[in-house]
Amino acid sequence: MTLENKLNITDQIELARAEEKISKQKAKQLFDSGDIHQVEIGKFAGLALIHAYLFEDIYPFAGKIRDVNIAKDNFRFAPLMYLAPSLKHIDAMPQSTFDEIIEKYVEMNVAHPFREGNGRATRIWLDLILKKEIQQVVDWNRVDKEEYLSAMQRSVVKDLEIKALLKQALTDQIDDRALFIKGIDVSYYYEGYSEFKTEEL
Repeated sequence: MTLENKLNITDQIELARAEEKISKQKAKQLFDSGDIHQVEIGKFAGLALIHAYLFEDIYPFAGKIRDVNIAKDNFRFAPLMYLAPSLKHIDAMPQSTFDEIIEKYVEMNVAHPFREGNGRATRIWLDLILKKEIQQVVDWNRVDKEEYLSAMQRSVVKDLEIKALLKQALTDQIDDRALFIKGIDVSYYYEGYSEFKTEEL
């Protein structure tokens, strides 16, 4: 079953390919156009703007709170009935230190507000908070895929592992375009998308 999409694609592999290509182009545009500066830092509204920007040409639900319950690998994300209050709570969470920012990121991951594309949008959102509050960003090239995925899975119970993993990958190259573009490629690779190089699109 493919997700409802604006491209009228019914084949899952074809949809994944189109999604990767179009949304990577949009991620590059988000940075190059300066539209990234319109994102409300650390708020759900800012995350929704990023998500809409990446996926609006593909999915009708881009930037909109999901209307179904979702789970991944036996983990159930925030149930619908708690999603709105959960997002309100996340908006109010402090974000002045590295630890607070990662705690906020972990909570947003548990909320998983969108039908698809949560991880990719939320990693951009995370970097924007880090950039504003502590003048650093994650160099995602230094974060191993398997280590990241297992640390994120366990972060619901204990977030020490994800904090340690991301802390060792911090850099002060906060406005480096090449770092941002490579970070998009790595972020997509975590989710199984690695056919296109963002820089070449």
